[in-house]
Amino acid sequence: MAGEIFADRLREAMARQGVKQADLIREAEKSGIKMGKSHMSQYVNGKTVPRADMLHFLAAVLHTDENWLKGNCTESKTSYDNSDQLSNTNEKINTSGDIKMREFKKSTKLDNVLYDVRGPVVEEAARMEESGTQVLKLNIGNPAPFGFRTPDEVIYDMRQQLTDCEGYSPAKGLFSARKAIMQYAQLKKIPNVTIEDIYTGNGVSELINLSMSALLNDGDEILIPSPDYPLWTACATLAGGKAVHYICDEQADWYPDMDDIKKKITDRTKAIVIINPNNPTGALYPREVLRQIVNIARDHQLMIFSDEIYDRLVMDGEEHVSIASLAPDLLCVTFSGLSKSHMIAGFRVGWMIISGNKEIGRDYMEGINMLSNMRLCSNVPAQSVVQTALGGHQSVNDYIIPGGRVYEQRDYIYKALIDIPGVTAVKPKAAFYIFPKLDVKKFNIRDDEKFALDLLRDKKILIIHGGGFNWKTPDHFRVVYLPRIEVLEESVGKITDFLSYYHQ
Repeated sequence: MAGEIFADRLREAMARQGVKQADLIREAEKSGIKMGKSHMSQYVNGKTVPRADMLHFLAAVLHTDENWLKGNCTESKTSYDNSDQLSNTNEKINTSGDIKMREFKKSTKLDNVLYDVRGPVVEEAARMEESGTQVLKLNIGNPAPFGFRTPDEVIYDMRQQLTDCEGYSPAKGLFSARKAIMQYAQLKKIPNVTIEDIYTGNGVSELINLSMSALLNDGDEILIPSPDYPLWTACATLAGGKAVHYICDEQADWYPDMDDIKKKITDRTKAIVIINPNNPTGALYPREVLRQIVNIARDHQLMIFSDEIYDRLVMDGEEHVSIASLAPDLLCVTFSGLSKSHMIAGFRVGWMIISGNKEIGRDYMEGINMLSNMRLCSNVPAQSVVQTALGGHQSVNDYIIPGGRVYEQRDYIYKALIDIPGVTAVKPKAAFYIFPKLDVKKFNIRDDEKFALDLLRDKKILIIHGGGFNWKTPDHFRVVYLPRIEVLEESVGKITDFLSYYHQ
C-alpha cells in the first residue's frame, strides 16, 4: 500500500514538473547518486519505496515535500518551476556556435518496461569481463556454453536443407514444420487445431511480443504470474496494457494462488498467462491446479496464454499437461519451441498454437495474421529441422532421468543451497532453474539488486535477483543449474562464504 501511494505521488510530482524517468536518472548521476533504470521503474510502479537518501533527492529535484511523497500528509508543497534544478532535456547547444541541436530520445512507451534478465547486473558483469575478470554466469538458460550439444541428426538435416532455405517461407512457417507441430499438439491432446492455427517464430520471445500487441488496447489488463518470466510483463506493457501480477505461493510448491487471481480480475481483464513448467521457480502445475485456472477463465470469459517452452524437461516421472487440453470451449494460445529441449537456443525456433473456441477470436486472429505477415517469416533454416527434432528419439530424455546431467545437477543444487544457513528453496520439478529464498532478517536485505551486485563484485558470480522476475519482496534470486556439478560446487562454496559475512 505504501509503495502504491508513493508511486502515485511520484508520478504526480513528475507530471507537474514535466520530468521523465530518464531526466531523474541523469540528475542522480550528476549528483553522484546511484539510481539505475530498474530502480526508477520500480519506484514509479510502486514495487518498492526508496531509502531515505534517495527519497530526499527525489523530493529536492521535484520541488516537493518528502512527507507528502511518502503519503504522510495530504498536500504537496510543490513548486512548478524546475528550471534551476533540471537541465533542459529537449535541446542542447552545439559548442561550435549557437545552433540548437535536436536530441533523440527513446520512446516514452519504454519508460515502464523492465527486463532485468539482461539488465543492470548483467551490464556490470559485462564491464567486469571487458576488464579481464572471469565471471561465472548462473543467470540465463542458455545450454550451449555449458557443454549441452544439439542432436547430431538435427545439425545434419539443417546442413542438407540449407540451399532450400534461402528464400522466405510462408508467414506462418514451412508446411513440414507446422505439420510436425500440429501432430505434437495432437499428442498433447490440444483440441481443434489445424495447420492454419500454428505460427512459427524466432523463438517464443518474438511470438509473446506479437500476441500481446495483437490483443491489448491501452489500459487493458492481463493477469501474469509473480514471479514471472519478465518478457511477458515487458511485452504487455509495451503493447499499452497493464500487467496485473497474481501471486504464486511458495508454501504450496509455487502453484498459483486462486484467491489472489480472483481478487485481481476487473472488467478490464482480458486474459491470464501461465508459465508451466515455470521459469523461474521450476514448478510444474498438476491437472487439478490447471482445472481451477480454466474454471476461473471460463467464469470471467478470459483468454488463456500458456508458455510451455520447458514441457519436455519434466523430471521425477511427472506428467506435463497442456492447459489447452482442458479448455476446448475457451480461446487458448500455447507456446513452445526447441530452444531448451534440443539445446539450440541460438537457432531461435519457437511456435504458437491457437486452439479451442476460435469463433470468439476471429478478429484477434486477423491481428495475429497481420503482424505475422509484417515480419515476413521466421528463420527458415531453423524451421527446416522442426520435423526432425520432434520425430524419433528425444535425446533430452537422457538428461532428465537419474544419472542424466539435468537431473543430477538439479538434485545437487537443491541440496547444496538448502544447506546454507539462511537459505531455503522448493525443489524444482522441471526446467533448469531454482528460486531460493534468503532470510532477509538474517542478512538485513532491503535491496535484492544490490545483493546481486555485491555477490557479483565479491565472488564473480552472476545471478538474477527476484525483483528481475517481478517478485516484490527482496528475498529471492534465481540460479541456473546448467553448469556441471564441479562448477556448481565451486559456485555454492563461494555463495556460502559470501553469506557467512554478508549484511546490508
